[in-house]
Amino acid sequence: MKPIFCLLLLLLGISGSAQIPYKYKNRALNVEERVQDLLSLMTLEEKVGQLLCPLGWEMYEKQGDSATHSKKFETLVQQNHIGMLWAVFRADPWTQKTLQNGLNPELAARAANALQRYAVENTRLGIPLFLAEECPHGHMAIGTTVFPTGIGMASTWNPELIKEIGAAVAKEIRWQGGHIGYGPVLDLSRDPRWSRAEETFGEDPVLAAVLGAAFVKGAGGGDLKNKQAVISTLKHFVAYGVPESGINGNAVSMGVRELQENFLPPFKAAIDAGAQSVMSAYNSIDGIPCTSNSYLFTDILRKQWNFRGFSVSDLISIDALQASHFVAQTLEEAAIQSLSAGVDVDLGGNAYQKLVDAVQQNWIREAVIDTAVCRVLRLKFEMGLFENPYVDPALAKQHVRKPAHVALARDAARESVVLLENKNHTLPLHKDIRKVAVIGPNADNVYNMLGDYTAPQDEHNVITVLKGIQSKLKPAQIEYVKGCAIRDTSDADLEKAVNAARNAEVAVVVVGGSSARDFKTDYAETGAAVASATGLSDMDSGEGFDRATLDLLGKQKELLQAIKQTGKPLIVIYIQGRPLNMNWAAEQADALLTAWYPGQEGGNAIADVLFGDYNPAGRLPLSVPRHEGQIPVYYNKKNPPAHDYIEMTASPLYAFGYGLSYTSFAYADLVLKRLGNHDFEISCSLTNSGAYDGGEVVQLYLRDEVASVVQPVKQLKQFQRIHLKKGETKQIVFKLTKNDFCIFDRNMNRVVEPGEFTVMIGSASDHSKLTAKITIE
Repeated sequence: MKPIFCLLLLLLGISGSAQIPYKYKNRALNVEERVQDLLSLMTLEEKVGQLLCPLGWEMYEKQGDSATHSKKFETLVQQNHIGMLWAVFRADPWTQKTLQNGLNPELAARAANALQRYAVENTRLGIPLFLAEECPHGHMAIGTTVFPTGIGMASTWNPELIKEIGAAVAKEIRWQGGHIGYGPVLDLSRDPRWSRAEETFGEDPVLAAVLGAAFVKGAGGGDLKNKQAVISTLKHFVAYGVPESGINGNAVSMGVRELQENFLPPFKAAIDAGAQSVMSAYNSIDGIPCTSNSYLFTDILRKQWNFRGFSVSDLISIDALQASHFVAQTLEEAAIQSLSAGVDVDLGGNAYQKLVDAVQQNWIREAVIDTAVCRVLRLKFEMGLFENPYVDPALAKQHVRKPAHVALARDAARESVVLLENKNHTLPLHKDIRKVAVIGPNADNVYNMLGDYTAPQDEHNVITVLKGIQSKLKPAQIEYVKGCAIRDTSDADLEKAVNAARNAEVAVVVVGGSSARDFKTDYAETGAAVASATGLSDMDSGEGFDRATLDLLGKQKELLQAIKQTGKPLIVIYIQGRPLNMNWAAEQADALLTAWYPGQEGGNAIADVLFGDYNPAGRLPLSVPRHEGQIPVYYNKKNPPAHDYIEMTASPLYAFGYGLSYTSFAYADLVLKRLGNHDFEISCSLTNSGAYDGGEVVQLYLRDEVASVVQPVKQLKQFQRIHLKKGETKQIVFKLTKNDFCIFDRNMNRVVEPGEFTVMIGSASDHSKLTAKITIE
């Protein structure tokens, strides 16, 4: 009996121990205990797998009204132990996913659940996946809401609105099963030849910092217990937007002071707002590729800023240390450089797969891998994925692109429109007008409204300028003629456009550019479009489409000139991804505005502005050059002030912060109150002195008169977007603190130096209305 009894006890013991969960599965333990327990159980191969983020759109199979995981996904999980995927739901010509073979929001949620279920139920430790998605101006997936691109959002100068957009985008990602949002883009754009200017918040560190932080707060602000929050991945760390010659990914030459003063502050503000992921940039700085730059990813992020999230390479940028930058002879060497510098996750590359061999060959310590793995696992635990990795497809079906989000897209598009000229009060138009000629390549082009990083669209969801105008007028009041294409000179009928203008009371001509990818365009391995001088694609902007000139392409200028010769009032609208050459339109058009890429509701927004249902208050987030020879042209250049060229002025055509309204505003009663040696309250009165209700962006600039190192001629410090009824007056109050007066001195210490400062309050960087002097003791 005794042997049988002992056997029973042994069997009961085995059964009992099998029922005791691993410590990392015990939600009662704190996150750090769970991370360390899980790490202790992982093999080296499993650890490295958590640092791999392969491309995701081949990981599912669509089967009618259902979706499941693919065989390729099974192989990746079993062989590479992957910890996350990128762009599972992405659809565009590069991925070859269309409205037909891609996923709608409900199917996306089902696919996400299938991927998670396999990862949890068919692996040794059951670690759930992170799903990372692109979201620079809306989730880049079928059926989601498309907001204005970054440069349009920046033109609103409205952080509360940007916060709402961040929240909407995060919810749409989470409802479909995603966890990480790649955005916002915080690169400063000082060279409009660069193809990705459309994605940025403009040229200024303060504006980009405020708006970037607002987007991150809206997206959850780092509160990962919130089931509608995402992990925001900030792009691109750092100085990516100022490449040599304006060519995407080219080298950048700048000193540490310039980085600290201008290019790093937007990232710092967004991290302080809760961002928990940072993406490396493709470029090098002073000879060091960002993806292997320990000063950026260890000294700055970790040691100076106490960043606790994880970093990720841009797509195959670790491989590029060997293949493009030529600073590594092998992929193993590239992986070691990048991981040692502090880049935790390899997006879409092959380099980190070599880390197992690198450890076994004693080329890198396993402890370095452990550190990176802990950063990833920690956020998975904090997000609650081990307890609940699944989503409800019914919520995705019901809420993604819901009416409230579409209405928000319209609000954003309206606030992003910048009125540049309005001679003789040409705008707003009257709705009883006899006939309007609507002309131009961007007047009725669905995809040219949307910008890069946009999924295929059901065309009924996108409102073009023509559709917007049609919602205001009767059919008999409108005649539409395309006139010409963006680039294709064979697609033109100027005579028909001229006849339409002659038969109308006013001509609305919509020109500009296109970031609309098509299935005829070739794409690089990174997903950037490959420019072709002979191709008929209308793309002139978007990742990879850098420009040598900023002129309108194709026959667009000829179209404008022909319409002008009719003698009819000419309203020119630029829909564009970068500030194109607007010199002719500024001089010849009766009214001129830019809407950038305004998103799916852009046509309604533009029509609201044209017919006075909305008074434009957008302001330029970057300077518009007169000529490519001025580049870089930005308002906060360092002293001395620029002198003019032989051929032209050094000033831009339109300055940073500029924008008109249908009404006028009067500034008065500047009062400066000292609250402390470094603290001041500055107030003024703002009166709507015109005939329309409207908005104004009140901008406060500061000039340090004498400093130990050269300072900008002026620097934006604060701003407020204010709405006033006609005749209304409001008191505007700003508070300046020590942070506003700090500079980096000759020893790179951040200090406030005693001396005199000039405060300038006005409507643009070159339109100061009120000034005062401040003395720091």
